[in-house]
Amino acid sequence: MGLMDRFRRRSGGRMSKPAADGFRTGSTSVRASSKVDEEHLRTWVTERRGVEGFVEPRTAVSDVTLLLVAHDGEWTRRRVPSVEWAHRFCNTFQVPSYDAAVVGIPQRMRDYNRRRKQQGL
Repeated sequence: MGLMDRFRRRSGGRMSKPAADGFRTGSTSVRASSKVDEEHLRTWVTERRGVEGFVEPRTAVSDVTLLLVAHDGEWTRRRVPSVEWAHRFCNTFQVPSYDAAVVGIPQRMRDYNRRRKQQGL
């Protein structure tokens, strides 16, 4: 028995099935977006001012996400169905939207995180 035969025997030669609640990437299961995520984003964007949206692309461990950042740096991030959905959501609420892979995340968000860490929150 060769070395490669041993590897094949262990894996069984079968492909894993997609996860019931999303999709599977290697050994990681990614949860799909839900109505709860959508409702959270809707509530969050209406309760804050100066909000901008940053659409984050799908990665090996996360589906497409929408990062909303308020004027003071407060932020929230939730999974969304697609990049198009995220931009359409932002347009509906008259929130500017950007591709996070292109523009990055705003400095005010990093400053907000640093302030909270210094306050022990």
